[in-house]
Amino acid sequence: MMQEQLYFYFTNDFHSNFQQWPRVAAYLKNERAKWQSRNRDVYLFDIGDHIDRVAAITEATLGKANVGLMNDIGYDAVTLGNNEGITLPHEDLQHLYDHSKFTVICSNLQTATGTKPFWLLDRKTIRTRHGTKIGIIGLTAPFAAFYKKLGWEISDPERFLGDEIASLKAEHDILILLSHLGLSEDEKIAQAWPEIDIIMGGHTHHLLKNGKYVNGVLLTAAGKGCHYAGAVHIEWDLILNRVTEKSGHAENLETYPEDGQTADSLKKLEKDAERKLSVTVAELNYDLKKDWFKKTPLMQALTETMEEWTGADCAMLNSGVILGDLTAGKVTRGDLHRICPHPINPCVVEVDGDELLEIIRAGETEELTHYELKGFGFRGKVIGKMVLSGIEPIREEKADLSFIKSAKIHGEEIDLKGNYKLATADSFTFGRLFPEIAKAREKKYFLPEFLRDLLLLALQRLP
Repeated sequence: MMQEQLYFYFTNDFHSNFQQWPRVAAYLKNERAKWQSRNRDVYLFDIGDHIDRVAAITEATLGKANVGLMNDIGYDAVTLGNNEGITLPHEDLQHLYDHSKFTVICSNLQTATGTKPFWLLDRKTIRTRHGTKIGIIGLTAPFAAFYKKLGWEISDPERFLGDEIASLKAEHDILILLSHLGLSEDEKIAQAWPEIDIIMGGHTHHLLKNGKYVNGVLLTAAGKGCHYAGAVHIEWDLILNRVTEKSGHAENLETYPEDGQTADSLKKLEKDAERKLSVTVAELNYDLKKDWFKKTPLMQALTETMEEWTGADCAMLNSGVILGDLTAGKVTRGDLHRICPHPINPCVVEVDGDELLEIIRAGETEELTHYELKGFGFRGKVIGKMVLSGIEPIREEKADLSFIKSAKIHGEEIDLKGNYKLATADSFTFGRLFPEIAKAREKKYFLPEFLRDLLLLALQRLP
């Protein structure tokens, strides 16, 4: 035999889409069994964001159920996504993979003290049955402000990747990067380091159905939610000691038959999650209805709670964060998770008075109210009406037009040259919806608390 055939399969950005998992399990198990029966080497990887606390199973177990499901399939290695890294309290991430049967690789993460959990490695070496050495590294998106608040240190990959690649290349035949950095970063890395053979990517939920070659590096990715799974084939010439062929594609799993054993396991996990989340945390004397386009008592209480809890001068929050109703009687942890499942943290941004006025004006536009936000931690449908606390818009009427001329902050007219601390959702510090918030000179994130933690406090404000 002169050529060695190697097969790799991967998932990325699963986001706890458990409805799809039985199909994923069946596909990965079948592909591995197929190649193993032909005496071929086959490996399974995950590229991060496997967990998402939007799902009750993940919320109830803080991700440990996800790890158990991956153990059942037999993954070889995974890297961390931001949903593993910054949506769990420090101690819960510290012990998330204590019982994993696979290797966790992330070269740019360590604790603030400079040490790592025992399960976290910078790199992994795989030796094939013919002795070919495969070097694997993993990288995750460097959300430095969030990691720091949680007691972790995250590094910019470009600061050390050159030395890491050089070291790996000296010791290995094939180099694979598990990258939870996003497509544009993967392309930059491929341009800078063509020594890498394969980049298996994620984070930006891009789908590369037939892979993409950049500077000779094969980039692969399989979208979001595991409606697809990634497949890579490498042919290694044992005589010439080089890769002679490499290809990748994303396999559509939408109609793939389900794995019955996995489906049964998920039913048990769902019942267990329901039990764990059934703890009563509050009681209501009356029903509370959601309304994405009107100010409701619950949203007003939540926005006022955010202002008070963060110590800000004022607050603004979108009604779209409440996804369901609460009925009179007992309220459980599961109820709070059901109506506010987003992995969104409170934050405070410092803005000038003129910037705050522009934020208030932008917040009441019809376009923004009906905007269907995707990502940035938001798991709802539309942004919805902005609810204010400590802010009173001053309107002026001209002909048939009504516009915000100014505003009062706790009874005093806004000073356009003054400085204000605005509490809001951290999702607005990303993207372009509110440029004044995104480019704010100071941003203070509150972690590990989510909006639903403040929602519990808000319920106590209601009569």
